[in-house]
Amino acid sequence: MAAYGDSLVPPAVEPLPSQQIGAADAAVLEDLAVGSPDDVLVPAFDASGVRWDIDVRTYAEHPRVQYYLRYFQGPARDRMAVFLERASRFEPMIRRRFETEGLPGDLGYLALIESGYSSEAVSRSHAVGMWQFMRGTGRGYGLRVDTWVDERRDPVKATDAAARHLRDLRERFGSLYLAAAAYNAGAGKVSRSLGKLQWEPVAEPQADTASEPDEDGADTLADEAADSTADALAEAADSADSTEELPGVTSDAAFFRLAESDLLAAETRDYVPKLIAAALIAKQPAYYGFTPAASAPFGYDSLLVSDATGLDVVARLAGTSLAEIRALNPQYLRLATPPRTRAVVRVPVGTGEDVTRGYAAVPASQRVHFLTHVVRKRERLSTIAARYRLTSADLRSANPRLKGTNRPAAGTRLVIPTVAVPSALAMQAVGAHRPHATTSHTHRVRRGETLTAIARRYRVSLPALCRANAIHRDNTLRAGMRLRIPG
Repeated sequence: MAAYGDSLVPPAVEPLPSQQIGAADAAVLEDLAVGSPDDVLVPAFDASGVRWDIDVRTYAEHPRVQYYLRYFQGPARDRMAVFLERASRFEPMIRRRFETEGLPGDLGYLALIESGYSSEAVSRSHAVGMWQFMRGTGRGYGLRVDTWVDERRDPVKATDAAARHLRDLRERFGSLYLAAAAYNAGAGKVSRSLGKLQWEPVAEPQADTASEPDEDGADTLADEAADSTADALAEAADSADSTEELPGVTSDAAFFRLAESDLLAAETRDYVPKLIAAALIAKQPAYYGFTPAASAPFGYDSLLVSDATGLDVVARLAGTSLAEIRALNPQYLRLATPPRTRAVVRVPVGTGEDVTRGYAAVPASQRVHFLTHVVRKRERLSTIAARYRLTSADLRSANPRLKGTNRPAAGTRLVIPTVAVPSALAMQAVGAHRPHATTSHTHRVRRGETLTAIARRYRVSLPALCRANAIHRDNTLRAGMRLRIPG
């Protein structure tokens, strides 16, 4: 047993590579909503020799798709190359799981625009992991989220939950692109927005008159597909809760008609264009000027444990670094599996049998590190447990000699498993620490004011101001409108 005295400092661990570059990922992903792309020349759409299983061809020339192609090739170029390298690691696993649910594998590129395929990603709204699940949604799809385990960070289990969630949304809306929008904004928001959408009546075509093609091919295709449902939508426009009452609103074109309105936030209106731009580049990286390094597909062997086990112990048995074991098991927030729980720990491919044999030979007392707490005068067991954010039962389990007492004698040395001390990630998972949202306030726009001037006045960044108000930095401000100033 390693004693660290009356200290909360566990053994030093090396940072994950993904944690080191997380800030760069976040800057690119957050700027997706407000970034201004360079004046990059985007190659003309060329589908020769390439197949997509989502509708890329119809919308490849859409202005917002072109916008994000320029963005990925311009300001986000370096990070996009990193994202594409990660894609080669995770895409095979994601594609297999999606196809099992009857979903197109290319829908898996949502992970690129959501998180850059990072299991460490955390949004400002506390969505977590590769698939950016909120806590409630993740739990609704069977993911464990507590101070020991946050399976939103587990690339395998989170991908399984995302596949089932997107399957349910596709079944509800009948459209992959509406399902994607609902994944971003929520199904209720998309349903209500569809119910409020006003559709233009369709003029009856003349029997002997050939219609001339519109100059904007992408918009024309979207409009024609959407206008074919106009009559049905007009009759059902009062519906606000379910697309089941909106017959015909099940085409991908319906998303683009919805995106032309102001019923959805800017982030959601651009969500599908980002997906299409990502799919275009991911399937043709060289055509768009990328040469991403190839990564070995995500693979692993497994070790089954029945009680708390430190990841450092597993790393030693596997003959690898703690960072590699953490990368395979990002869901374990305290660098250990939870106590009194059967859990699977992923280990590098080819090491499973050796690790299993080695683990069986390790005494239970050596499978986790410990620190000690010296009891002070009049200190209660419940108080000590609360200090380390443990339950009294967990503390008693680590100290069997306490028996039934709640007031151990002063000077008693108690064993505190280091795995039981929650990390910052653990507390974040259950929402123990929140940003000071109450410090935000509003600003009433005066005539002639600009977003840049307002951001400078309140000493906030322009991207943060734009995100807080779901607007683009080139939007024109109206005198009298109110802007939320992030705290």
